[in-house]
Amino acid sequence: MAEKLNAAQMQRYWTRTSRLMWSIFVLWIFFSFVVPLFAVQLNTIIIAGFPLGFYMAAQGSLIAFVVLCVWNAVAQNKIDEEFGVHED
Repeated sequence: MAEKLNAAQMQRYWTRTSRLMWSIFVLWIFFSFVVPLFAVQLNTIIIAGFPLGFYMAAQGSLIAFVVLCVWNAVAQNKIDEEFGVHED
């Protein structure tokens, strides 16, 4: 389907897709590495009886990863539809 795009459209399509990919990657790095670095400081905050550092390690990061996956799928579908290369 990408054959329907001319060079300028293909460049804009790749720019939008690349920007989405890097945004997701930066957030993934944040939840994978940055949040655990501050686990000791986060443990001073208590949510539902559990320290926030424990919660982020046990559940929070996993929820964030699922949200990132859903966001990626929805956003990429919108980009594909905008450029007419979506799957039916």
